[in-house]
Amino acid sequence: MKAVQYREPGVAPQVVTVPEPEAGPGQVLLAVTAAGVCHSDIAVMGMPVEQLGFPLPLTLGHEGVGTVAALGAGVTGLTVGEQVAVYGPWGCGRCAACAEGRENYCRRAADLGIFPPGLGAPGAMAEYMVVDDPRHLVPLDGLDPVAAVPLTDAGLTPYHAVKRSLPKLVPGSTAVVIGAGGLGHVAIQLLRAMTAAQVIALDVADAKLALAREVGAHETVRSDAHAAAAVRERTGGLGAQVVLDFVGAPPTAAAAGAMAAAEADVTVVGLGGGALPVGFGTTAYEVSVCAPYWGSRAELAEVLALARAGAVTVHTETYGIDEAPLAYERLHQGKINGRAVILPRG
Repeated sequence: MKAVQYREPGVAPQVVTVPEPEAGPGQVLLAVTAAGVCHSDIAVMGMPVEQLGFPLPLTLGHEGVGTVAALGAGVTGLTVGEQVAVYGPWGCGRCAACAEGRENYCRRAADLGIFPPGLGAPGAMAEYMVVDDPRHLVPLDGLDPVAAVPLTDAGLTPYHAVKRSLPKLVPGSTAVVIGAGGLGHVAIQLLRAMTAAQVIALDVADAKLALAREVGAHETVRSDAHAAAAVRERTGGLGAQVVLDFVGAPPTAAAAGAMAAAEADVTVVGLGGGALPVGFGTTAYEVSVCAPYWGSRAELAEVLALARAGAVTVHTETYGIDEAPLAYERLHQGKINGRAVILPRG
């Protein structure tokens, strides 16, 4: 079968032919219908090999949806032909976090060598993939695969970030989204669907600022050295109650802190290498800063439910599997407006 693999440090992803996998006991074989292209993949491919923590080659794709093709011994609750989405942050299934469905915060995954698909385990950017346990599959229930696949990360990650700050997103509050790309343009929609907050979107690209307005941002601001002042001007000098940084670079993290109101939440989601110091006088009083990771299994089901209700959609560009290297190139150049989706069978 064809697969898109990261094979050597510093070398672009390649389309290769690999053996078709089989489902072992307790596992599920999926015929992949769509796989998402994410900046996290580029971050992984930019790491020195000693930081990876897993061997190469790696089949990419931590966003995946597919059709159940075969069930391993002992698997129940699924039927061959069923359309499902893959919950990516696999855990041990036994610790306290996993028992609550919060496998994104599994206490034992690293020690046990458990990796997400596409981020250590073979991923969805192939004609077939093996899912380690049926609990990591959520029914699509009529959602289109292309529309649904980005929701497994580009939807789930901002949903988790927004949900934790809902108590602060009351009427009259302001939420700022830094970076209106794959995750950010979904976050804007989630904020509009779930809160009464004013939503201000920041980006450096005109096309992404236009997308932000299209999906519901009340205002847009150029993400530059004057962005924090612009946000404070638009909030009567108070600043924003919630700032979601989907870039995470040093300048955006600094700007996030500078535009945060007293008692605000600053959530750094992006993998740009930035950090926000916490200490007396470094931010407004009682600002909370966090760096969350992905979301829970229950939250993925909630995101898919929002999509079925028409509350959130992802702008997508589709590529055949042979065009996957081009999709990564365009993503790296900032030319993807929304999310790129690979169709392994398209």
